[in-house]
Amino acid sequence: MSDTTSSTETTDAAGEWQHWHEQREAAVASSYGPLSLTGTHWLADHPGGRLPGLPGEWREDGDELVLTADAGDGLTVDGKPFAGTVRLGADHAPIHESRVEAAGRRLVVLRREGLWAVRDFDPGSAARRAFRSIEATPYDPRWVVPGVYRPYGEERSVRVENADGKERGLGLSGRLVFELDGQVHTLQVAVEADGTLWAVFADATSGGSTFRFRFLRPAAPAEDGSVTVDLNRALLPPCAFVDHFICPFPPPGNTLDLAVEAGERRVLTA
Repeated sequence: MSDTTSSTETTDAAGEWQHWHEQREAAVASSYGPLSLTGTHWLADHPGGRLPGLPGEWREDGDELVLTADAGDGLTVDGKPFAGTVRLGADHAPIHESRVEAAGRRLVVLRREGLWAVRDFDPGSAARRAFRSIEATPYDPRWVVPGVYRPYGEERSVRVENADGKERGLGLSGRLVFELDGQVHTLQVAVEADGTLWAVFADATSGGSTFRFRFLRPAAPAEDGSVTVDLNRALLPPCAFVDHFICPFPPPGNTLDLAVEAGERRVLTA
């Protein structure tokens, strides 16, 4: 009976994973998914206010970004044709709800450690046209294990290299501890606004059969800190899809000394 139950549970879990994988591919390939990002333009690199390939003039003003444009620039702000000057904050809504649009391209305002940038999301990007699928390892129950989240008490910040070659702070809230094949492993994690966990990790496959690092997003822990660790849902970071993202590299201690032959592996293109 237990074997039948186990088999049924595995089949159900494999079906759920397949649905998750298909949703991931659909989201990545969507009009304003990561494949549509064609540029991240830092204002500090363009003191004249003109950003490569973008209409209008963009300038920093303390805690806001100031955009100036005329009708000929073809911009819309909040869905209406725009001419004049508008003050903008960092965009936190979904990309398709960003305030500024230019002929179907979404111009998303970004701020990191006090520096401003504008991201250009173009549904007609070459990366989106070339995308075919995400290579991923089929579901295997071996990679689903119990874990426990142990908070630090106060958030810690460490400096890590980012995909654009610059070093930035990475906030970490605690440790995720789990056992696999008789060995205890630990990952430093952050806690998202919705209570879920987020880890940046590498392993023995990184840079070989998989991308150089991946993300893991376990569900919110229970009150006692218990949480399921499912490495079948290891994610490729945004910078695996295009080079314009500034993904953080794994912090100290987040390189696992085993080969995680599970989850997303690489992007397949035409």
